[in-house]
Amino acid sequence: MAFESLTNRLQNVFGKLRGKGKLSEDDVNEAMREVRLALLEADVNFKVVKDFVAKVKEQAVGVEVQKSFTPGMVVVDIVHKELIELMGGSATKIAKASKPPTVILMAGLQGAGKTTTTAKLAMMLMKGNHKPLLIAGDIYRPAAIKQLQVLGEQIKAPVFTLGNDVSPVEIARQGLQYAKANSHDYVIVDTAGRLQIDEALMEELKQIHAEVKPDEVLLVVDAMTGQEAVNVAKSFHDQLELTGVVLTKMDGDTRGGAALSVKAVTGCPIKFVSMGEKIEPLEPFHPERMASRILGMGDMLSLIEKAQSSIDADKAAEMERKMRNAEFTFEDFLEQMEQVRKLGPLDQLLDMLPGMNKVKGMKDMKVDDKQINRVEAIVRSMTTDEKRNPDLLNYSRRRRIAAGSGTNIAEVNRLIKQFEEMRKMMKQFSGMMGKGGKGMKGLKGLMGKGMKFPR
Repeated sequence: MAFESLTNRLQNVFGKLRGKGKLSEDDVNEAMREVRLALLEADVNFKVVKDFVAKVKEQAVGVEVQKSFTPGMVVVDIVHKELIELMGGSATKIAKASKPPTVILMAGLQGAGKTTTTAKLAMMLMKGNHKPLLIAGDIYRPAAIKQLQVLGEQIKAPVFTLGNDVSPVEIARQGLQYAKANSHDYVIVDTAGRLQIDEALMEELKQIHAEVKPDEVLLVVDAMTGQEAVNVAKSFHDQLELTGVVLTKMDGDTRGGAALSVKAVTGCPIKFVSMGEKIEPLEPFHPERMASRILGMGDMLSLIEKAQSSIDADKAAEMERKMRNAEFTFEDFLEQMEQVRKLGPLDQLLDMLPGMNKVKGMKDMKVDDKQINRVEAIVRSMTTDEKRNPDLLNYSRRRRIAAGSGTNIAEVNRLIKQFEEMRKMMKQFSGMMGKGGKGMKGLKGLMGKGMKFPR
C-alpha cells in the first residue's frame, strides 16, 4: 500500500520524542534528519524535501509543550499541517463551464491507465447526475477505441468514435458538436499516449486543445513510477498548462513520492486518485486526509463517506441487531459480503482505520476476489435450512457442500468453524457496521490468512 514504509518511518521518529518536556535544537535536528531520509526514500523530490524540512524545523525548535500534549504530538501536528500544504492545502473540485458542455481533455503516457481513468471519471460524474460523453481520440494504440467502447458499455456511458481513419482533432471537433446537439453536460476526450514525451504527441494535443478549448486538462500519471511521474507532469504542464493531475495505481507497491512532490514542482493540483483496475468512480484527492493516512491517523472521513454512499442504512441496522443477539446466519453473511464489496477492497478499507498499520497480521493481509468467490461458493452450496441453522451441518452435508462448491471438506470445516467463532465474537463487538468497524476482525478471519485455497 502507498506510503506504508514512510508511515512506519515517521511514526518511529515521533516515538523517540516522547517524554521530553521541551524540544531542544538537537532533538529537532535529529528528528528532521530522519524525516528527511524517510521522505527521500519515499522518492519525494530533493528540493521539496529540503524546503519541507526547513519549514518544520523552523516551527518546531523551542516549541513549548502543553501538559496535555507530548513533544511528539506537537511535531506530528506541525508535520501534518505542512504535509497538507505540500499537497495543495485543500481538495480541488472539477471544473464546471458556465455554459455546458464542460470539456475535459485527458493526457498522459502509455501504460498510465488513461483510458480506464477516462471511464472512471465518467462514472464519477454519472453518480453526480451528470450526462457525460466519452470521445475516443486514440487512433494509434491497437484496440484503444474498442477498449473505451467496452468500458462505456459497462458503465452505460455513450462513446463517440469515427474509427481509426479520421484525425483525432476532427474526432474531437465532431464529438463536441454531437455533445451539444444531444444535451451532454460533460465531454471527456481520451487522447493517444506515447512511451515517452515527443514532439508529435505534444503537437497533436495542442491542436486538440485549440479545437475544443477544454475547461480541464487532466494528466494521468502512474504513481508507481515515483519521481518520474513528477518529471512527466512538469513536461506536460510546461507545454499544455495542465489544470490537474490524476494519480493511478495508488493501491500498488508505491513509495508515494509523486503525491508529495507533484503540486510543489508543477504548481498543478492532484484532483483525483485511482485505486486498482476495476471500473469504480475516481476518488477526489483530499490533501488533509492523505496527510492523516501518511502519519498513521487513518482516514475515517473517506471511510464514512464510502459507507454512507454504498451501505443500506436499514439493512446495516438490522444486521447489527442480529450480530449483537447472535442471530447472524450464513444468509446474513452473504448479504454482508455484498455490502462490504460495495465499499471496495477490504485491505484498502483497513488502511483507512487509524493505527491499522500497527496491528499484527493486518499489514500483509490481502483479500483477492478469487478467494472471496470460493468462500461464497461454499455458502451458496448450502440449502436454505443449512444457511439459517449451521447446527444441521453434519459430515454428509459438509461432504455434499464441498463437492458442490469445488472445494474439499477440510476447507468447508474451516469456514464453518471460523463462522461460529466470528458469531461469538460479534455478540461482543456489535458488528462491523454498527459500532465502529470492530467486526472486520471477524471478516478477516474468514477471508484472510486462515482461509487458504489451492491456486
